[in-house]
Parts: sequence; C-alpha cells; structure tokens
Amino acid sequence: MMAGDRRSVVLSTDGGKSWLPCPGLHGQAVAFHFDQTSAIDRRVCFAATSEGIWRSDDGGDSWSEKTSGLPWKEIRSFCGGSRARDGRIALYCTVPSKVEGGQFAGGLFRSTDRGETWQSAMGRGINMDTTAADQWAHGPIAQYLWVLTTNVNPDIVYALNTNTGVYPPHHTATFRSDDAGATWRATFFPDPRFEVCNVEPDYVTRADGQFYQGPALGAAIAATDPDRLIQVNERAHITVDGGKTWKCGNGRPAQAAACNGLVITSTWNYYIDPFEHSRHYIAYTDLGMARSLDSGRTWMWWDRKGRPPWQNTCYELAFDPKVPGKIWGAFSDVHDIPNGNIIYGGHRDSLPGGICVSSDFGATWKPCSEGLPAAAAVSVVLDPRSPMRSRTLYASLFNHGVYKSTDGGTTWQRASTGLGASSDLRVCRLQLHGDGSLFVLVTARLDSDRQFVKEGPGLYRSSDGASHWRLVNASCPLFWPKDFLVDPRDSRTIYVGAADARAGQAGLWRTRDGGATWRRLAQKGSEHFGAYLHPAHKGWIYMTLTEGAPGAGLWLSKDDGQTWKPMSLPFANAQRVSFDPAHADLIYVTTFGGSVWRGPASE
Repeated sequence: MMAGDRRSVVLSTDGGKSWLPCPGLHGQAVAFHFDQTSAIDRRVCFAATSEGIWRSDDGGDSWSEKTSGLPWKEIRSFCGGSRARDGRIALYCTVPSKVEGGQFAGGLFRSTDRGETWQSAMGRGINMDTTAADQWAHGPIAQYLWVLTTNVNPDIVYALNTNTGVYPPHHTATFRSDDAGATWRATFFPDPRFEVCNVEPDYVTRADGQFYQGPALGAAIAATDPDRLIQVNERAHITVDGGKTWKCGNGRPAQAAACNGLVITSTWNYYIDPFEHSRHYIAYTDLGMARSLDSGRTWMWWDRKGRPPWQNTCYELAFDPKVPGKIWGAFSDVHDIPNGNIIYGGHRDSLPGGICVSSDFGATWKPCSEGLPAAAAVSVVLDPRSPMRSRTLYASLFNHGVYKSTDGGTTWQRASTGLGASSDLRVCRLQLHGDGSLFVLVTARLDSDRQFVKEGPGLYRSSDGASHWRLVNASCPLFWPKDFLVDPRDSRTIYVGAADARAGQAGLWRTRDGGATWRRLAQKGSEHFGAYLHPAHKGWIYMTLTEGAPGAGLWLSKDDGQTWKPMSLPFANAQRVSFDPAHADLIYVTTFGGSVWRGPASE
C-alpha cells in the first residue's frame, strides 16, 4: 500500500500495520501505480507527486526519477495500467498546458517503457486550442486535470479538461482514447442546446434549458470496468457505457428531482407550508430556493422566469397566516451570513439583495423593496395581528439595520434606533414573539487590525414595533453570536449560540430573566450555532454546531439543558432544526454544506 500527503510519500508492505518513507520523493502526492507485470515479491512501483514521477524496481526500497521527455515536472494527474497476461503497460500523466511559440505545449503524456521516456499523448481529436472561442471560456487553452485508465485495458484512457468555449468542440468534453492517446473523441455532451446531448438533465438543466460547465473537481474509473466512470463538480455524472450516455448521479429523474443522498451546499431554513402540508421549501445558498409538492420526496428548482433579481441565496420565508400561497422572502447575492467566510472576509458582504413576494406558493417572485438599501436581506417576518390588506413586515438588511413596512412590503422605512453601533450593524436573524416583542441579532465584524469589534454585536429587543431597540445581553457580551431562539411561551427566556470571538465566549447561552443574567448551558466546540425547542416535548432542546465541530454537530437535551447527548447526523456542520407539525417523531436539520437531513427526533 502507498499513501501520501502534501510533503511525503510512504509505503506499507504489511497491510498498513507499519509505514516507511519513500526515499528521494518530494512534493504533494498525486497518484500511484503498482506494475502488475512485475514479480509480486519485488513489485515495480510508481509514484507521482506535484514535483515529478519516480519508479522503484525493488518493492519501494529505492527510487529513481523518471521524467525524461516531459516538458516540465509539475504533475497534475497520473495513472497507470498494466496487464500481467501479455505484459502490456502504459503510464499517463498531465502537466500544465501552455502556449509556446504560438503552439500548444504540455497537456497529456504517455510512457510505454515504464517511465524511461515520455511522449506527448495529445493525439488527433483532442482540444489543442490556443485562443478562447467565446467569452464564457475557462481560458484560452485547455488544461487537462484528470487522466484515468485501468489494468483491464491500458489503451483505454480518459482525459478531463477545462473548456476553451461553451460549444463543441471547445467544451468540457471528457475525452476518450482507445489507442493510448493516438486519437481521441469527446464523450460528454451535457447541454440540450448542443446538436448532440447525451447527458441526463438534472434540476438545473431542466429549469434553465442549459448546462453550466465547470472543471471536474474529481474523477474516478472502475478498476475492473473501463466503461464505468464518475466525474464530479457541483454535481455528479456517471457513465456505464464508456461515455455513450451519462446519468445524473446526485438525483433521480422524476416529475421533479428526487434526492439520492449525494447533496452539497448550505441551507438556512426548512419550511412546511401552513396551509398545504405536502408543500415543503428549502432556503438555499447558491441555489436560491427549492420547493416540493410531495412532502420532500421530489424537488423543483425555481423557474427561471419567476426568480428574484438576487438569485444566489434565499435566507428566510414568511407566510401570510390568512392567504394561502402568499409568501415573502429574504434574498441576497451574499451568502454564508453569519459564518466564517463573511466574518473573516472570504466573501464580499456588499453585494445586493432585497425582499420579494410570491402569490403562488413560491413558484414565482416579484421584488417589493422600495425604500430598502441594495443590501443582503437576511430575515423577513410578518406581524400576524396586522390587517390582511396592509400587512406589517420587518426585514433585516446586513450592514444596514432593520426596516419596517406597513403596506405589505410595497414601501419600507428604516427602524433601527438604538440598534448596533456605527462600527457594526451586521443584523442577521430577526424574530417576532407572540407577545409583540421583536428581537434581532447583530453578528461579528473585524476591525482593520483583524480584531473583533466589541461595540455593536449582540441580541437586541424592541417593545414598540421597532421604533427603539435595546441590547439584551449587555451583562454577557458575545462578539460573534450566530443564532438565537426566544421561548414561545415566555419572551424572557432566550437562547443564543455563539462562536469563540474571544476565549470563553463559545457555547449555548440562556437567560430566563430577559437578559439580566446568563448561563452557559453547554460548550461542545468553538463554533456553536443555535438552539431549537421541540414544540411537542417540553424540555427538549436541540443544539447545533457548525464550521469544524470537533465531534457531533447536533445534540439533544431532554432535561432542559442539564445533560446533552450527541445525535448521529451524517453531516457535521449542523445549523437549524425544523419540526413537522404532523409528525412529532421527525426533525429536519439544515446544514452548512450538506443540504437538509430528515431523521428521528430522538435516538
């Protein structure tokens, strides 16, 4: 067995019980190959790293570099196929593509003499463009990121490329060769606008009528079947017939899309429609919003014609309690609020957003943002006591504060007196309690010295319809709060999840006296997210952690926070917990990077 990391390669001859370094190798490990034509007791081994290719003729005791013929030693991908029955062996690698003297250089290389010499495998039919074909190209020259073969037939080899244009022959083609790279043909035609399309449509292609190309982030071939291949980027595509056809690996085709468990991206809230419980909604990062008509069995991405102007993220929905199908949504082109990408500056926080309204159960949306700044809308809440024809709404706009509408969202006015500070007005979660109290959370900001700002962050309360705000947690400063919950039975009982902006602040905090005193109920890691109360079980509190939880991301206390037990959620970064009004034994958990999970309310 061989293994490697960013700096070294090691080898084991006893099934992993012990490991020895491979002398002379350096660079980040890329891939390995054991020559099946060599003697078992003295296997010829190959190792490729980001800085070269090496061969051992004595089972790994000594190594020699084998890069003769390669134009440069920066190895991106490596594979080998060796067939014992006829002694056939072929090694392949990819190096960065460049333009030299106006000609294509680099790309794919092949060795048929165990690495002694390497020759170009950029045969007829493969993309050797040196200029971009259109404005959507990944670059003017194709980069070959993955090369794959098998011991079954070393002459069958695949190469996965970046594109030099959207349309064939410039597209991300997943090239296949049956003659060791002498000739190539494209196998992957994913866009229904192409003359030929051999890829099963997924929810994006079905909704938009086009396929958005991206470089493959990973690829693998079945060791015993060179016709079976998988490639992944934001989605997964699988062929079992050598590239003649491709199936979507992250969903099953249905009237809508059916999830099969292979899910990515972040989710903020999960909703069950108050009028029709078979209608479910997911507030997504990157995907905006998805809706289901069959209780979550299959899902539809939103229609292209009816999307909001801000399509990256849907943070929150607010349902009219009297009008079926009428929903307000908080949308944004800024994602990851209030997590680390925003707090540490990994993403820009100045992109626009706003509030939209739907009258058809979320199928289409119209902006209703007059008076709002062009900023990320993170929350929207509706006052159910307001007149049905002129609903009172509240919205939180990141970096700008809270805004109020008394005409159903047609116009908005700023309502942020006493809220936050000039150094931090990063309002995120906004909630309205049954007694009329409003609560809003101001999350963290770093100053010019990369230190957490102390003035501004915290939980604020308004008892006069957002006219004035006061800090609730003055006695317990929290510089990076992430989410909060107010007990629906008593607005003096509040839970706040906090991350470690300063040593000792992380954990789940609770006050029972409206903020005069606080107690930390638990600290299971440095980045707690929030708490959620089961509506049917008094004393049941769910606690979530995200962004690097050292253990479980989801915890449950059945004794009002005195003791906690981890739950076996298959994804570590948990965010919010939602409940099914018809099934008290089920919960839904939104996550930071793993979509939504449904499971038992208690284990």
